[in-house]
Amino acid sequence: MDREHVKGAADKAKGAVKEGAGKLTGDKSMEAEGKMDKAKGAAHKAAGDVKDGLRDAADGLKK
Repeated sequence: MDREHVKGAADKAKGAVKEGAGKLTGDKSMEAEGKMDKAKGAAHKAAGDVKDGLRDAADGLKK
């Protein structure tokens, strides 16, 4: 697991907590912020997946 995957997982977890807290308290701003954090986490995960794919392809060419 590389830096992008770790950052993505952390952002998704943080977003889920914020979103849940926002729903619980009725704070629409916090809920929206949580959704944004979750989306940012998904983007980091996707970037990590692309990096993994490129790394695997490069390793395949070396062999």
